[in-house]
Amino acid sequence: MAAAGLYRRKLPSPPAIEFASPEGKRLFTEAYQSGTMEGFFKLISHFQTQSEPAYCGLATLAMVLNALAIDPGRKWKGPWRWYDESMLDCCEPLEKIKAEGITFGTVACLAQCAGAEVKAFRTNQSTIDDFRAHVIKCTSSEDCHLIVSYHRKPFNQTGTGHFSPIGGYHAESDMALILDVARFKYPPHWVPLALLWEAMDTIDKTTGRPRGFMLISIHQKVPSLLYTLSCRDERWVTMAKYLMDEVPILLKSEDLKSVPLVLSILLESLPACAGYFINWVLEVRRQEENGSSLSKEEKERLAAKEEILQQVHETGLFKCVTDLSSSSNSNHILEEKHLLSEIAANVCCQEAALLSGELTSSTGICSRTCIKCFKVNDDKSTTVVSGTVVSGGNQHEVDMLVPVSKATSGCCCNSTLNNCTVMHPASTYVLTVLLLALPPNTWLDIKDKSLLSEIQGLVSTENLPDALQQEANFDMGGIISVRLFGRILQFIQMIAVTISK
Repeated sequence: MAAAGLYRRKLPSPPAIEFASPEGKRLFTEAYQSGTMEGFFKLISHFQTQSEPAYCGLATLAMVLNALAIDPGRKWKGPWRWYDESMLDCCEPLEKIKAEGITFGTVACLAQCAGAEVKAFRTNQSTIDDFRAHVIKCTSSEDCHLIVSYHRKPFNQTGTGHFSPIGGYHAESDMALILDVARFKYPPHWVPLALLWEAMDTIDKTTGRPRGFMLISIHQKVPSLLYTLSCRDERWVTMAKYLMDEVPILLKSEDLKSVPLVLSILLESLPACAGYFINWVLEVRRQEENGSSLSKEEKERLAAKEEILQQVHETGLFKCVTDLSSSSNSNHILEEKHLLSEIAANVCCQEAALLSGELTSSTGICSRTCIKCFKVNDDKSTTVVSGTVVSGGNQHEVDMLVPVSKATSGCCCNSTLNNCTVMHPASTYVLTVLLLALPPNTWLDIKDKSLLSEIQGLVSTENLPDALQQEANFDMGGIISVRLFGRILQFIQMIAVTISK
């Protein structure tokens, strides 16, 4: 009786050349000697087969992230942190990807959420010569990998859209090595670069837009993020539409004569979901035995975050937002809804569950939470929120490190917790950052030229202090770098891609 299903397919050759064939080996040897196989070894060390027919984008991205040694910051299995397809779910539910496949914009979004630096180009945003230059650059380095989104038809292969990484380049024959993650179907193979460009220069029927390629690399510096975005909730689409579609209309009003009026109309018109997709990034750790020591790295991260917050505080825009918030009689969309104690109780429960390997914190009970303020050097104090959590029958002691504190040294727990004088990232900081992160052309619809000039002066990144300006440094050539403002700006600029799905 014949076995059910299919066992691989014969690779159509030409146009492709199988990697393990004599000709494929010759191309590899010559490309290696020419220095355009440098990224191959890291990629091949993490080569994997997609676990589902529609998981080509996830398998490709997991392979590249592991090749770049990007720490996912959460457990995969047992004690190990490692990128797996199942962990790439921050932009789209896995069940939806499994059923419908994945788009170019979603893969770029996932790479960004994973902490990589991403530059994405559809074929209508680049040229074959630029593509070739990027292939040569990435295959000549271990620090950059190139993912292609293409249609299989130009290669006479079965199937439709597909994602895979490029493992090498042979200059003399102008051929690129595709490390096909559908290894159950086709082996790795060399293809003419011109034909690969043709395969990318096809329309994805799901989005109606061309396919393309993206460059994935690790950030040159570790970002000290204070806020991040949540893409798990569909309400972020509503917020993006507001920023892109409604804000320009609001700014065209003839009644706008002052900065407070501009800010007021923007903030009071925010969608009800505005507070849900901007999150305060917290650092949680297992509690030390002595309960108060901080490592050198922890001190440095807290100091960097404190410096950024202080520089946000010193901007003219922050003063305008603060004045508006204090004078407004309306309930602000992003007003403080939780005391630090409530935030601490919730976070400590969640993180204790994660530290113990639980997927959720539903079984966790916070039995005690307190705020401790102690000196980390001669003149500054740091706030540590400590919690005792019972999860799954086990007790866990966890600390939440707060970047900014104006409290005096000491400890205040339980009933006296809310009396502690602690300053932590508040809604005025979130709003200031959001306004600074908006693309510069957001404000161009303001008709009063004098007012426009004043607004542009307030939101210009060129006028920011050095450290804050460095955090706001982003790459306008592609997907935005992961920085304090970059996350938000990247979200706004990528939204056109994601919404089109």
